[in-house]
Amino acid sequence: MSYWQLLKNGIFGENPVFRLALSLCPAVAVTNSVKNGFLMGIAVLFVQTMANVTTSLLRKFIHPKVRIPSYMFIIATWVTVTDLVMAAYARDVYAQMGLYIKLIVAFAIILSRSELFASKNKVVPSFFDGLGMGTGFLLALVTIGFFRELLGRGSLWGIPIVPTKPLLIMILPAGGFFAVGILMGFFNWIDMKFFGDKGASGGGGH
Repeated sequence: MSYWQLLKNGIFGENPVFRLALSLCPAVAVTNSVKNGFLMGIAVLFVQTMANVTTSLLRKFIHPKVRIPSYMFIIATWVTVTDLVMAAYARDVYAQMGLYIKLIVAFAIILSRSELFASKNKVVPSFFDGLGMGTGFLLALVTIGFFRELLGRGSLWGIPIVPTKPLLIMILPAGGFFAVGILMGFFNWIDMKFFGDKGASGGGGH
């Protein structure tokens, strides 16, 4: 598989949110605005990529019996780095989503890529796999945040756009799951129509 295919796979074929339905709870919790979704997506992109690279570098030194705790330790290390950086340089956003940054440790998509891909491949392919998966997650959160903030607040990135009365339900959890469901169906239709539905499907997770 080429590097471009690895990137495309994470964005389209196995998009963590729209195709694999992973980490839906935090995806809904932080996407009541584009800004929150973007920053959360950047954090996951960084952790996913660095966890993949680190796992690949250490794969020959990790004993199979302790591989899962080892992967969790690697992920927790990069989540801690991300958490401290956001706490220092993005305090206003961190005050709203600090808890969810810490929960990146338990994101199924990051652990699964360490187990299924990075532990079996060299550094460069693992980097592109992590980059693709992280980018797919980022684009999903930004897309969800775009529609939820526009419809729920009439604004984008905090800037008023629509003068009409917003649909307040869209910034509530129920509206978040509704937006995810609609966008998931649309995304899958696009994937089947233009990419032949070659992506894998998966089950839900956190």
